[in-house]
Amino acid sequence: MKRIFVPLMVLAMFACQPRVKKTYVASIADVKQKVEEFKTVKLTTDLSQLTEKEQQMLPYLFEAAKVMDDLFWKQSWGDKAELLKNTPDENLKKFMKINYGPWERLNNNESFVESIGEKPKGVNFYPHDMTREEFDAFEGEGKANLYTIIKRNDAGSLEVVPYSVAYGEELNKAADLLRKAAALAEDEGLKKYLELRADAFLSNDYFASDMAWMSMKTNTIDFVAGPIENYEDALYGYKAAFEAFILIKDKAWSDKLSRFAALLPELQKGLPVEQAYKSEVPGSDSDLGAYEALFYGGDCNSGSKTIAINLPNDPKVHLEKGSRKLQLKNSMRAKFDHILVPISKVVINPEQQKHVKFDAFFENTMFHEVGHGLGIKNTINGKGDVRTVLKETYSSIEEAKADILGLHMVKQLVEMGELTNHDLMDNYVTFVAGIFRSVRFGAASAHGKANMMRFNYFEEKEAFSYDAEKGYYTVDFDKMTAAMNSLSAEILVMQGNGDYEKAKQMLAEMGTIRPALQKDLDRIAKAGIPRDIVFEQGPEVLGLK
Repeated sequence: MKRIFVPLMVLAMFACQPRVKKTYVASIADVKQKVEEFKTVKLTTDLSQLTEKEQQMLPYLFEAAKVMDDLFWKQSWGDKAELLKNTPDENLKKFMKINYGPWERLNNNESFVESIGEKPKGVNFYPHDMTREEFDAFEGEGKANLYTIIKRNDAGSLEVVPYSVAYGEELNKAADLLRKAAALAEDEGLKKYLELRADAFLSNDYFASDMAWMSMKTNTIDFVAGPIENYEDALYGYKAAFEAFILIKDKAWSDKLSRFAALLPELQKGLPVEQAYKSEVPGSDSDLGAYEALFYGGDCNSGSKTIAINLPNDPKVHLEKGSRKLQLKNSMRAKFDHILVPISKVVINPEQQKHVKFDAFFENTMFHEVGHGLGIKNTINGKGDVRTVLKETYSSIEEAKADILGLHMVKQLVEMGELTNHDLMDNYVTFVAGIFRSVRFGAASAHGKANMMRFNYFEEKEAFSYDAEKGYYTVDFDKMTAAMNSLSAEILVMQGNGDYEKAKQMLAEMGTIRPALQKDLDRIAKAGIPRDIVFEQGPEVLGLK
């Protein structure tokens, strides 16, 4: 069906939605069931640990986070208010809010609304009628920059528009809110970061604020906001989507994790590749921390919920300062208890279910984020930085790298004596069970493709065996170790070489859900296990005025 897009003069660059009838109706029969597949989790914590001024900061941060949430709606769909106003069915409206639009993110972005077709790969980052050939021939400065959109000018030609211009009204509001919060900040690191982030919203240059965020060490409140991840750009993977987190540091847990940050250079040396592919030295100012989440907004809140953060994404920051890895404990625990453990009872050999443990889940997730900071950021053959050279394959390949290197690092740390009294089978079995949790999201997202690459690779390398009669998977320790090492090497070399063609081939061959696995996913679905979590969150949940 040919889609005709709304020709609004002011919102043309943002209007992802087609011209359809004004009442939006579900195209699927089970919308209520779809909504009920998400387990509601309340995001709260003990605010008595905050000072009076820190508590006064929170309303400003919540309001700024809401701006990021609204901007993501604009990027991913367009006019949120129009969409929801003309959706009379409450369950359909709830499902739209979960997905930030009419496409089901955990089902390959299939449309669930009548008369709305396929989701544009470039959503509102690019004109919908733009061809790849046109973009490749376009010589606009900053066309591949994370913080620009591409639109057509009055003459119909492509032009580059910075986010600070395209979203100027909203970003000015957010900047004002951050400055008000900064005026209350007692922690100098947090104060400086908030001020510089406010400046970044208006200048379109996020480097200084990213560096300031990296330097924060003693803050209790953490606030992540801005255009950050590039998963929403499925056309090129160039453009960053808006999101926000409000977090409270768990200082006791964070102190336990802090010692691992200094080991990044040593972990880089231990990667299973030739020296050329690990010659970059990651910054040693990286930070590992555990947090309680109070709010998710925008990209991170759409579809599947993030349970850990590895930021900033700027490779220049990685090389100078490293990155910070934030583990979101309350979200992680909710997914483990309500999703991962029940899934393991369906698909993991009962004799190995004892190895499915929260500490292993926490470690696998934490070191996944550490894995983003390892390897090569710039190709070894002069092709350019890995993100640009691998184009639309980058996000999936990078997620696959982080996953497998995270597991590899656990093994390294055990061998180094940094993790003691440790059974690696806990990590291996929990890792395999975790793949089933993640591949339920389908293979459309970067994380979905990465999960499928690992699963299919492990299957081919016999890292696990499968009892077709009972439907149980059994992990083989030695073969899992060998597969982990070889997959780590393949991905690191692919990135270092900037091998775009191999990346495409690997995703095409291994980035899909095969029929045998689909049968197991169907069994999981019939077991009534939640697909993911959804949050009850906001100032009112915390009792704030």
